[in-house]
This record gives sequence, structure tokens and C-alpha cells, in this order.
Amino acid sequence: MGHHLTIHATRQCDVLIIGAGGAGLRCAVHLLEKRPDLKILAVTKVAHPQKSHTSTAQGGLAAVDPRDKTDKPIYHMFDTWKGGDCTSDQDVVKRIVEGGWEEIQWLERRGMHLSRNDEGNISKRQFGGHTIEFGKGDSFRAVFEADRTGKGIMDTAWGEALKRGTVFLNFSVATEILFQEGACAGAVLFNFKDGEFTKVLAKTTVLATGGSGQVYRITTNCRGNTGDGLAVILRAGLPIMDAEAVQFHPTGIVGPGILASEALRSEGGILRNKDLEPFMERYAPKMKDLAPRDIVARSIETEIREGRGIMNPDHQIEHVWIDLRHLSAYVHEVKLKEVASFFKTYTNLDSRTQLCPVRPSNHYHMGGIPTNADGAVQRSAEEIIPGLFAIGECACASFHGFNRLGTNSLLELLVMGKAAGECVLSYLKDGRIADPAGAGEQTLSRFSGYLAARGTENTGKIRLEMRDMMTKKVGVFRNERDMREAVAALEEYRRRSAGAAIATQGLRTNQELLERWELDNLLDVAMVIAQGAIMRQESRGAHFREDFPERSDAFQFHNIESMTEFGKVLFARRPVDMSLQTAGDAHSDHFKVIPRKY
Repeated sequence: MGHHLTIHATRQCDVLIIGAGGAGLRCAVHLLEKRPDLKILAVTKVAHPQKSHTSTAQGGLAAVDPRDKTDKPIYHMFDTWKGGDCTSDQDVVKRIVEGGWEEIQWLERRGMHLSRNDEGNISKRQFGGHTIEFGKGDSFRAVFEADRTGKGIMDTAWGEALKRGTVFLNFSVATEILFQEGACAGAVLFNFKDGEFTKVLAKTTVLATGGSGQVYRITTNCRGNTGDGLAVILRAGLPIMDAEAVQFHPTGIVGPGILASEALRSEGGILRNKDLEPFMERYAPKMKDLAPRDIVARSIETEIREGRGIMNPDHQIEHVWIDLRHLSAYVHEVKLKEVASFFKTYTNLDSRTQLCPVRPSNHYHMGGIPTNADGAVQRSAEEIIPGLFAIGECACASFHGFNRLGTNSLLELLVMGKAAGECVLSYLKDGRIADPAGAGEQTLSRFSGYLAARGTENTGKIRLEMRDMMTKKVGVFRNERDMREAVAALEEYRRRSAGAAIATQGLRTNQELLERWELDNLLDVAMVIAQGAIMRQESRGAHFREDFPERSDAFQFHNIESMTEFGKVLFARRPVDMSLQTAGDAHSDHFKVIPRKY
């Protein structure tokens, strides 16, 4: 049976924001604070903006109070540079760190209930890799709202966006970016609840679609984080950057992989092996359990590899323990009540009296859509795409380099959301509405093909096999043989996916159809991750090659990766910005390519 799909409606707006998490909403609010007359359409894949993945962030948001007598923004910049294994762009690091405290004030003045101490000051906690005096001491710079910091941000930003007139379109995804004479003209959306395709023509489009954690079997990411924005960009013939830079959080709860926040260790939680040895002092003698995440994740995996892990009888997977038994009742019942309760919910363990099982879980994608320091999407190191911006986890400015420090993601989405909004305001002065010829043809052809497939393959089974394979072969530890096998497997999954029939042929609330589209997205992103990891013959941050275990100056660049035909990835380079090092001031030497020891 043939399927004649059509565009059901055309809408126009000043700014189309695809993704209504923290980054997208911060951008929307800044725009409307400056220009209340703007017509802004915010699109979200989930049922409601507050279901966005930002809401799941637990432990805190890094920012230096200018009145702090011990901490300084320059220390935070150094930690970010060193933590990212000397691959963060220093102009972006400076911009985001210096803009941090202003965002804390913005949140509080709009109603966010940040936790405070007995003196009434904003409380702060330590996170891994954060120091003072360029690594000489421990820094307490993460502000928080108990262990629900992300939800506090979302409650605040959503309320501000709503009251200022943002129009929300829920249960919708962007399936195609539109262009007119080289500039972005909007996007095609699929509302999978109503089963309708909509062409949205916009003066400016902002991508804030979040992460791609569902590429992996064990992940802290929510069900909808399928790399949609990256895949749509690749199909538009545009590149992504540093796709191989994938972070694995050290402490995913064994079983579901759900995040057990780094705040547990900042409050004094201790990682222990089967002999109850606090093993992190062997790998990071100074910072121990609060070393950067890539170091702690590899340390845990090494303990397991060398026979010091514990076999979980329910899930038949090895793990280590996190010991919270010595923490005060106040920590368990107030400061980290929700996180501690996860162990009871998912493992039936009481963290106050029992050891809790954890193992690394895919967490964050440092790579993404390449942008400049204003969030403008780049076609190359020298050329931006007029009218197209990207912010949040789907973007790569690059603030995090090859390893994100805990609490820096919430900082980035707020500062870059505002920065992109400011740049959008400038662009809108000359922006115009255009209606490109052939808009939507790519989308309608793709979805018609899904509905016309008549094979016996199962989309869910292919997806599960792919995620399991990526976890095993392109995970915490990598080598060329495994990754070559991963590329071959991805080619086979793509071939099989063409024969995955959709049982329900209608468009309305067709979850199987949405998952078929998501599978293509996951395969595209996984292929670029795998080939980027093969190309980068070194170990840098979260990208660890067993066959090339040292960092190499020959790879001191950003990988620009394009794929217009599945499996054929083309590479270019973008230099790492070194403006803090070349500034020649008193701190410049700290921003050279430095050893990374903790």
C-alpha cells in the first residue's frame, strides 16, 4: 500500500527553538525580556517542557561568587581547561565562567530556591576536578537546590517563558532543517501525537535538542535522548564536532544505569572494591573520589577488570560499592534525599546501613554541533550558517573539551542560552521569512519509506543490539579492533533496519514509527562516534585508547566530522582556541597544554 504523506500546515515565527530544556528556555526568556513583541515557538519532544532531561540534573551548578574570598573565576577556568584535557576552547571557557554568577542571581531573582546555610548564605558543595589556586586546594563552588537542581532551573525558566508568551508545541520533533540561499529558514516538524507534519518558517532557528545517550545500553539519559539534532544536522550536509568525546559517569546505579549524583561523593561517599578497599587513592592520590569523571570511571572499570569487582546476582554484572553509611542522617534525609532514595527504589537497599552498587554509565556527549562563542552554528572553522544556532548538550562550542567537569553543563546551558539569545537579537534586525522550494520533501520521503517497508526485522531488537554493541566496543576503554568491528556491525544494522516493517500504518500516536526514525538517528550518530574514535589515535579525556594510551600533541585539534552517505565519514580540523594562553598575562602559563594529574 502506498503512502501519500503531506505537510499539514505552515506556521511562521520570529524564532523557532527546537528543544525546550534549560538551554532552549533560557534563550527564549532572554529574547522576550529584551523584545516582548517577538513571536517564539518552542518545540519539545516530551509531553511537557518540565519533562525535559534538564530536570533530572541533581547535584549542582558551578559558579564563582565575585565576593568569595578564596575562589576566583580564573581558578574555575583553569579547572575546566585541565579537566577537558586541554581541548576546551579558551575564549568559550572565559565567557561561560565569567557569566556564571550573573546567572545564579538571575535564577534567584526569579524564584529558584537555592539551598542556604545556617548563616543564610547560598550553600556550596565540592565536585570532582574543581580546585582553588590552580590545583593546590579544594573548591566549593557548586550551588544547588538540594539534589533537584535541574528541576529548580526548569521550574524557573519554564515559568518565565510561559508568562512572557512563548508558544509551546509538545510531542514534536524536527525532522528536517530548511535553508534558503545558504541561510537557515526554519524546520519541518512531526507532531507524533496528532500525526501531522508542519513546516515552520522562521527568521532564526535555535537547536537545543539535548544529548544522545541512547546510543549506549547503560545510560543515565532519558528515553528520548536519541541524538535527533545531530542526525538532522548530518542529513543537512553539515558537520558535527568531536563526536568521539563521550562521557561515562562513574556512578550509575547497577541495573537501570540511573545517575547516583557526584554530590554523594562530594558529601563524603567513598568508592570501595570487593575487599572494601577505598581504591581511588591508588589512581588519583590527591583528589581521590573527587577526581574528574573520566579518571574515576576508568578506575572503577580497572578494578573490575583486575578481579576486584562484585558480581550482582540480579543483573549478572560486576560493580563496585559506594559507601554512604557513615554520612549523617541530615545528608541522607535532607541534602540528598532523592538520590539516596533511588537505591531503595531500584536496588531495594538502604543507603544508610548498606553498601550500594554502582558502575560507569553513559552520561554526556561533549561533542556536538560546532558553534562559535555566540552559539552560531559553523559550517567550517571560518564560516557560520546565518540564522542557525545550537546550544546545550547538542552543541559543541567547546566548553568541556574531552571531559566535562560535574556542574559545568548547567552553567553552560544558562550562559550560552543567554549568549545565543543576544546574538539572535542582532541577527533578527536583518532576518527575514523565506519559504524554500521543496521544503519537507526529504522528511515525507523518509517517513513514506518507513511505512512502506515489508521485512520481518524488528526495530526494537536492532536498537537493543546496537546499544549493547556500542557499550562493549566503543565504551570506557577503546581499541581499533573493537571499533572496526563496531563500524561493520553498524553497517549491518543499517541494512537490517531497511527491512523493519511498521505494524501500525497510521501517523497518529504511532510510537513504532517514531522509534523507527529514532533508530536512524542513533545509527548515524553511533557511526560518527565510532569512526571519530578510530581516527583519533591517542587517549584524551574520556576518549581512552588502550592501543594509544597517551595524549598526543599531533591530535591537539577539534575533529570536524561530516557524513552525507552512511558509513563514509569525512574529517576536517578546527584549532583549539588558546586565547588565555596567548594573552601573556600573569596566569597565561596555566593555560598551556599541561600534564593532567590529580
